[in-house]
Amino acid sequence: MPNMVIVGTVALDNIRTPFGEVRSALGGSAFYAGLSASYWTEVGVVAIVGEDYPEEGFRLLERHGVDYRGITRSKEKTFSWTGEYTYDLNTAHTLKTELNCLLSFAPDLPAVYDHVDTLFLANIDPEIQLRVLDSMPVRPSLVVCDTMNFWIENKLPDLKKVLSRIDILTINEGEARMLSGEFSLVAASRKITAMGPKTLIVKRGEYGVLVFGKDSVFASPAYPLEEVKDPTGAGDSFAGGVIGYMTRSRKSTNDVLRQGVVVGSAMASFCVEDFSTRGLENLSKTAISGRLSSFASLTSYPDLPPLDAGMKG
Repeated sequence: MPNMVIVGTVALDNIRTPFGEVRSALGGSAFYAGLSASYWTEVGVVAIVGEDYPEEGFRLLERHGVDYRGITRSKEKTFSWTGEYTYDLNTAHTLKTELNCLLSFAPDLPAVYDHVDTLFLANIDPEIQLRVLDSMPVRPSLVVCDTMNFWIENKLPDLKKVLSRIDILTINEGEARMLSGEFSLVAASRKITAMGPKTLIVKRGEYGVLVFGKDSVFASPAYPLEEVKDPTGAGDSFAGGVIGYMTRSRKSTNDVLRQGVVVGSAMASFCVEDFSTRGLENLSKTAISGRLSSFASLTSYPDLPPLDAGMKG
């Protein structure tokens, strides 16, 4: 039985970057997060796909031990996103969004998901996120939510209801400013955590991550890569790594959260090295351990000597 359940999208993406192009590629928030988390814990995915969805998507989830009994098959087409990136890979330009079967998505969680430890409400309509929260007979120990500017602009009342019932919110810095009305991320974190989440994780692309808790702030760098091909799914891969690690640890302490953020950053770094989910599909323990060790070396330094009277000023 899964320890962690992800509710979100499973999609077919058309992506163009300066380094190549893919069409009808496997994607979606729940798909990326599920693959990333599967390296750390047992995962179940709840989503909807259309009649055009390829079997290879299910086989890939199966290979990673991801339980996909919660994926509904529709007679309509699969949700599809078409986008492109210029050399500013921090910004995605949406060319076309086809909701298709997502318009009829009414999550029905399998009974085996009723008592999971962790629930991740990936980027999806807040009305659906609320429906999922209401449907669970027992509140999971850890509830994490992701959202985006569209829902902040168009579904803010429902989003605020979701925020009042979760433990961690993950959003990017632009969305944090939009949701809070504050330019300073420190000020934004105070306003957002007052809405309900105990912790705010702000994703900053190539500049890393900021984590705001009640009485603490933690910063993690992004991994410096020589080659980035496709940033699609990086945020979802990050979230899957963070939450998967925390679920495996069965703790939500500040130390475990910080470790999870580094794990998530490592998983996101693998994601962006190739198109679609290819960067996440065949990772070895050696590769993951090596990257985590490299992350540790990025931020470690010898203890500074004590300040002495001879210092200027």
